[in-house]
Parts: sequence; C-alpha cells; structure tokens
Amino acid sequence: MRNFRELKVWQEARILVKQVYQITKVLPKSEKFGLTAQINRCVISVPANIAEGCAKYSDKDFVRFLQISLGSAYELETHLLLCEDLEFVTSDEISIVLEKTQRLQKRISSLIKYNKSNH
Repeated sequence: MRNFRELKVWQEARILVKQVYQITKVLPKSEKFGLTAQINRCVISVPANIAEGCAKYSDKDFVRFLQISLGSAYELETHLLLCEDLEFVTSDEISIVLEKTQRLQKRISSLIKYNKSNH
C-alpha cells in the first residue's frame, strides 16, 4: 500500500481543486447544475482516484485508478475549454489552470507508464 500524501501528482491535483473551484465560483448561476457541477465533480475525481488507487495492493489496480484519474483530468480540460468557448471565462482567466491541468496529465501518464514497466 502506498501513501498518497507523498505523491507529487496527488499534491498537485489537490492544489488544482482549489484553483478550479475559484473559476467555478464565477460561472453563471444557470450553470450550477450543468458545467459547474460537472467541473467540480471531475476535478475532485483526480486526487480522489489517486488516493483510492494507493489503497489497492496490486500495481494493476493502482494503475487502473490512475487511468481513471487521468480521464477525469482530460474531462476537466474539456469542460474548461467549453467555458471559454461559451464566453463564461476568458482565456486569461483559465490559461494557468489549463497549463497546470495539462502538466498534471503528463505526470499521471508518466506514473502510469512507470508502474506498468517496473512492476
């Protein structure tokens, strides 16, 4: 069993949650049960699935939860881009969060590859 608190990807995902919640606070109230809820669910899913995967005893299960986390990170990126497309936020408002999301995607992918090749 791994300690998720020691994983950089989990630490970064946790920070990302806070930053994304700052963005969803400014979305229109009409999106409360639409994009806002969807974005909040998928950003929380990223660190939550990393943590859940750490509780698994097999590397195969750990990798599976990392893949779920990665999928949520890609879903998050898509939702943020849609917010920009719909002009709910500007490019400037989300550019840093998008960069952090993409960097996190790369790090999760690297952790998946590492665990697949070394175990």
